[in-house]
Amino acid sequence: MQKYIDDFVAHLKYERNVSEHTLRNYVSDLMQFYDDVAPADSEGNRREVEIKQIDHITIREFMAKLYAKSKKKTSIARKLATLRTFFKFLCREQILDHNPARLVSTPRIDKKLPNYLTIEDAVKLIETPETDSALGKRDRSILEMLYSTGMRVSELTGLNLTDCDFENQTVRVKGKRKRERILPFGTQAREALSKYLGVRGEILMIAPEAEREPLALYLNYQGTRITTRSVGRMIDKYIKICSNVHHISPHSLRHSFATHLLDAGADLRSIQELLGHVRLSTTQVYTHVSIQHLFDVYNKAHPKA
Repeated sequence: MQKYIDDFVAHLKYERNVSEHTLRNYVSDLMQFYDDVAPADSEGNRREVEIKQIDHITIREFMAKLYAKSKKKTSIARKLATLRTFFKFLCREQILDHNPARLVSTPRIDKKLPNYLTIEDAVKLIETPETDSALGKRDRSILEMLYSTGMRVSELTGLNLTDCDFENQTVRVKGKRKRERILPFGTQAREALSKYLGVRGEILMIAPEAEREPLALYLNYQGTRITTRSVGRMIDKYIKICSNVHHISPHSLRHSFATHLLDAGADLRSIQELLGHVRLSTTQVYTHVSIQHLFDVYNKAHPKA
């Protein structure tokens, strides 16, 4: 089975061109399933598994164990989707003649509205970093850029200096499956970015010469390209400082961007393009957020609400 997993991973990497993050999730899910159907002994040896003997019962038993461990439904659904894609690949390669994972039902997941900030709280969070240091200027620029463009954190960490067009106030980002799109950014984001670039060299010089990444736009305190995890920790730090901001993640700035545009009258199709969603149905969740906002306003303002 390991050979089939390796072939599938190569297919994802070189043919489908998936992101490193997506690739890690696929590998993690498949190895967890492999560990379940063929657990390794104390010496790391596994019994041989005949791929054609894996049926929908095997997959259901795997899912039942995940339920017993109180795993989230979203996590279980993702693992099932991984198995469906894996076995679909094996069918395409004519190793299997049917996909056993298709006979297993996806867990019903309660739809949750995305967490987002009010405009006031978004401004408060963005203005929290002290900009009297190089890292403070960097943090302010990151927050401004995330809220101004609605890009994903993974897209921000992948930015290079050459991706920014100051004259037109646009930035080129690579989204999922390396799809590129051009995003506009506002004047305040431009000013914050300009101030950060004025001190970026100080941060770059911290890194050993062999490890410097002169093309990377945003650098960590060690002078190398900043990671999504570092951005998450940074935002968590500023959230704790903002007493009124709770239950917010780095992705919440993206949700706030879309919600505030929709509340201000932007059309859903334009928001879809800005967010880089392939399907309009993915973007439509923000209409529910906006309707909930209208209900809140109505209940607070109407005398007979």
